[in-house]
This record gives sequence, C-alpha cells and structure tokens, in this order.
Amino acid sequence: MILAAVLSVAIGLALGTLGGGGSILTVPILVYALGVAQRVAMAESLIVVGVTSVVALVRPARAGQVEWRTGLIFAAAGMTGSFAGGRISSLVPTRVLLIGFAGMIVATGLAMLRGRSESKERTVLQPGKVLATGFVTGALTGLVGAGGGFVIVPALALIGGLPMRQAIGTSLFVIALQSFAGFAGHSAHIQVDAARVVLVASSASVGAVIGGFVGTHVPQEKLRRGFGVFALTMATYMVIRELIRH
Repeated sequence: MILAAVLSVAIGLALGTLGGGGSILTVPILVYALGVAQRVAMAESLIVVGVTSVVALVRPARAGQVEWRTGLIFAAAGMTGSFAGGRISSLVPTRVLLIGFAGMIVATGLAMLRGRSESKERTVLQPGKVLATGFVTGALTGLVGAGGGFVIVPALALIGGLPMRQAIGTSLFVIALQSFAGFAGHSAHIQVDAARVVLVASSASVGAVIGGFVGTHVPQEKLRRGFGVFALTMATYMVIRELIRH
C-alpha cells in the first residue's frame, strides 16, 4: 500500500505538468502494485484520474489558461462516448482490453518522443471536428480506463485552435468530465474498493499540486520526451508480463 501511494504521486505529476498521462500510470499501479483485477483497475482508474484532474485544474484555471467553451463542446461529445465505452467494455475480453491499453501507451510514448509543434497563430474553432474527436476520445476513455489526455491536448491545440498552455489546462477539464462519465458506464457491472480509490487518488492529488509548480519551471519539451521513454518502458513491461503469465 505504501509503494502504491508513492507511485501514485507520479499520476498527479503527469497530469499537473503535461495535462495528461495519469491514466497510463494508474492502471499498471493498481494491477501490479496492488493486485487489483484488470477490469476493476480500469474502472477505479477513471475515478482516480477524474479527481486528480480536478485538483490539477485549479492552477491553470486561476491563471486563465482554461478555455471553458471549447472544453465544454469537446467534453459534451467525450462524455457520451466515454459512457458508451464503459458500458460495452464488459463485452470485450479482458486480454483484448489490456492489449488495447498497451497499444494506447505505445502511441502515447511515440507521440511524446515525436513532440508537437505549437503554432503562434490561433486557428478558427471547428465545432464539428471538435465534437467528432471528442466522441472518439471519450469512447477510448470509457473502454480501456484511460483519460486520453495525450490525445485531448493535441486535439485541442490543432482542431480547437488553442495555444499549448491553454490546451493543457483545458484538457484537465475535459479529462475530469470524461473520466467520471466513463466510470458511470462501468459502475453497472463493476464493484470498486472505496478505501483503495481514496488512497491512490489522495496521493495522486499531492502529485498534481507538485506537478503544477514543476510544469511552470521545467521546459515542456524535456518533460514530454522523458515521459515518452517512460511510457514505452511501461508498455513493454506490461506486454512481457502478460506473455509470461499466459
């Protein structure tokens, strides 16, 4: 439990500094550090990421780095997709979900290593594309228990036309709403452990506060690349562990 609490701080650090990444840490921590069943871990991770995102959101909100209107449009579609993904997740084999989750981690890691270019000119908001992207991202969130921050941030920057700092802040708002909607979809067929969720979410929230301060002093490029390497390492570990088990 102590190890899990310490590791959970990294969930908040990722969300606080990069506006995403907490979900790809939460599931492995719950599964491998606490021995939680994979389906339950995916459902509990949504609560943890949702709560942690709310805590991490405070700092950018105070700094005026959250575009509430764009976030609401994205989240409206995302919450619908997330709820649907959570509902149908019980129909998908556990191993398929885990492989899908590992694939998401790989995509995340590669995206972080590749980096994102930030345009100085703000593009025009395209509601249709924002809604479509939000729904797809939300569906993935509910299906595999991932907040989708590393999909949401570039989507808000490229399709929503937000500068990177605003995209990161707004993504926390979207992640929180999508995560809670995704858990609502899971709640019909998953029983969670409240004490365990409180432990992990509390530790992650501490990390979110720290991450908010760190993010303003450490270059985003170094943070992204470092997290990209970590994500690929985590995905490799998960795949190897599953191959050994089966």
